[in-house]
Amino acid sequence: MLFSGALIVLGLGYIFALLYVYTAHSGRDGRPGLSVEDIIITYSGSAETTRLESALQGPMSSMLGENDLVSLLTWIRAGAMQAGYDSQAKSIIEENCLSCHDGSNPHLSNLDGFDNVRLVTERDTGADLYTLVRVSHIHLFGLSFIFFIMGSIFSHAYLRPVWFKCTVIFVPFVCIALDVSSWYFTKLFAPFAWMVLVAGAFMGLSFAFMWLVSMYQMWLYKAPPELLGRVIDSS
Repeated sequence: MLFSGALIVLGLGYIFALLYVYTAHSGRDGRPGLSVEDIIITYSGSAETTRLESALQGPMSSMLGENDLVSLLTWIRAGAMQAGYDSQAKSIIEENCLSCHDGSNPHLSNLDGFDNVRLVTERDTGADLYTLVRVSHIHLFGLSFIFFIMGSIFSHAYLRPVWFKCTVIFVPFVCIALDVSSWYFTKLFAPFAWMVLVAGAFMGLSFAFMWLVSMYQMWLYKAPPELLGRVIDSS
């Protein structure tokens, strides 16, 4: 019951984490779905868009109505000038954005006033170094604990050959290191965005495999006779 309860909660947590990653990064390239280009824009930025435009097309796209979203994007693409801000953008931002982006949270962009908005309508250079370092240590510690718990439970499963079982347990830790380090490398060399996706995919497959095997063997699996005989002999 202890292992099953932990697996159920961790499974739900992983599903919500995947949903968050999808909604936070998808659509930044102006197209639906999560793509390599979305990852590149997230970490390396884009010469074709601004930080505000990337956010409005990505994680913040649901925060505005369609008409307000089009109006703001039109203003940004027209040069984000002061006159257009007063007549076109100010009221939209004040009504929809300032409840979070009023400058009180240092981790969120300050959108209070034209001077602050102007800073996020400059060329998108992707996540800054401070943000990457802050998120990196959270992921490294958090995911390591998660896969330590998963691996500890999965280590009780009966799976052969042993080298395959050990590989399944160890792969997520390699993927965590590759995933986080690739965030930084993508800022220097865009194709590293593929490594972010590949490492994340293998991490998810390892999690799903360990979860399914562990739950199946605890509740449905009938151990082979040779294994039962070994257990009886040892007792």
